[in-house]
Amino acid sequence: MKLRQLGAVCAMGLGLTATAALAEYPERPINMVIPYGAGGATDISARTIAEPLGTVVGKPLVMSNITGAGGATGSVAVQNAKADGYTMLFARVGSHTVNPAMKATLPYTLDDFRFVTVYEINPVACAVRPDSGIETIEDLVALTESEGTSFSSSGVGSMLHLAAVMVLDEFGVENPLDKAIHIPQGGGGEAATAVLNGTVTFICTNTSALANFVANGQLKPILVTTAEPVPGFDAPTAVDLGKPDLTQLVGWTGIAGPDDLPDDVAAKWGEWMAAAAGDEKFIAQMSALGSVINVMSPEEANAFIQTQYETFRALVDKLGMRIEG
Repeated sequence: MKLRQLGAVCAMGLGLTATAALAEYPERPINMVIPYGAGGATDISARTIAEPLGTVVGKPLVMSNITGAGGATGSVAVQNAKADGYTMLFARVGSHTVNPAMKATLPYTLDDFRFVTVYEINPVACAVRPDSGIETIEDLVALTESEGTSFSSSGVGSMLHLAAVMVLDEFGVENPLDKAIHIPQGGGGEAATAVLNGTVTFICTNTSALANFVANGQLKPILVTTAEPVPGFDAPTAVDLGKPDLTQLVGWTGIAGPDDLPDDVAAKWGEWMAAAAGDEKFIAQMSALGSVINVMSPEEANAFIQTQYETFRALVDKLGMRIEG
């Protein structure tokens, strides 16, 4: 991932040409690629920000769901697009930190994209059935060590898969892949249901996916991977438990273009997102889903994503989780 300074273009000879080009963007509608299906976390986030963002941009935003391969298909469409700012991607933790860390054959790397912002953070929570006899994360760790446990996810190599293993590893479980059986499901909703019906012991997933189950008393949260408490989740934070490294274990949504996206275009997006994400309606809608609105500058977004990728990749290499095929 290449970090660039987003200051004013001062090169000799560009003069009025550069000024005119900056003033002209955008001249036409912008294609916004959502690399996941309708109704999912990325789609909801993208379509919720679309209204205030479109107002700030001043041109129509054409929202396109290009799905497949865990977000890779849509990501490749943007990777191969002309770097003129008219094809942009709603990047996600799964497509741009989990997939690169887990999958050796992924057709892109982080260096193929220029991230202009991360604007939404989705904390992760681990949860069990209230009648499981597990009251704390320490109870879950002890049970995993003594008898073994099981966990669900939305699929092999998914964020949920990595999250459960990372939590167990951080709390000192040796060989967590041997002691906790991974039972992947068809999606995030099915993964939560697998805990409800007793198919698995626990799940670690975004708080937004658990909010209704927790509010209804169907699932009990035992950990949130944040520094601050998460409203509606009566559970200790990673920092409370002395595990600050787990604060890297969060979902996120951001916007990216092809790697050669011009500086002036990236700067525009930084300005637009700072304004759009301050919309009160957008904040209220996303907060109700358990999201935290935190708009990062291009530099901050690149640093955040790179650090998360390195954290995930180190765990994957340590435990031999890299998917080669």
